[in-house]
Order: sequence, then structure tokens, then C-alpha cells
Amino acid sequence: MIVKRVVANIATDRMDIAKAFYGDVLGMTLAMDHGWIITMVGSGEATPQISFAAEGGSGTPVPDLSIEVDDLEEAHLRILQAGHTPEYGPVTEPWGVRRFFVRDPLGRLVNILAHL
Repeated sequence: MIVKRVVANIATDRMDIAKAFYGDVLGMTLAMDHGWIITMVGSGEATPQISFAAEGGSGTPVPDLSIEVDDLEEAHLRILQAGHTPEYGPVTEPWGVRRFFVRDPLGRLVNILAHL
């Protein structure tokens, strides 16, 4: 057996704000829309992953989602322009990532990161 994909499922009835944040702000594309469930996808290639954590690193809380981007400064600028305030960072961490945490409009803590 091969695990082909891992998808985070976030319970909400506010598809509009999810589409706006993950689509308009973070640049993901709407891949599926059945009305009761939508799936947003990025354009990069990824190996399925799932992480388990006792903390978020550097004494931070465990984020609900981690999203790797190719340009963290652009992602940070887009977050600010959309009126969101990061709760942590941007900061360069000792394990080789630069990242910041922001709450999406649904209240989920999102770790946006780029590997150095």
C-alpha cells in the first residue's frame, strides 16, 4: 500500500472566507467544490505528510496547518495586505526554516514557512 495524499479537513460552513483566505491571499486554486466540501490545492509537488507535535517549536503552540511556500516575504506581505496580523514571526528558526504564524478567518493557527 502507498499513501498518495494527506488532506487536512477543517469543519466550517463559511466556504466563502476559506476560499478568500486560501485562494485570494495564499494563491491556492479551487480544485473541487461540492457545496458541502471544497478542496484548495497548491501548485507545488509534495510527498504526503502528517506531523504530530507536543509544541510548535521555539515555545510556540502547535499550529493546525503548516503551509510551505517558495517566497515567505511575499506570503507575509499578502497576509498583511489582506488585513491579517501574524501572531508569531517572521523569524528564522535554528532548524533551518523561516516562518510566521497567522490565524485564518476560521480561527485556525497556520504556520507559513519556507526552508532556507
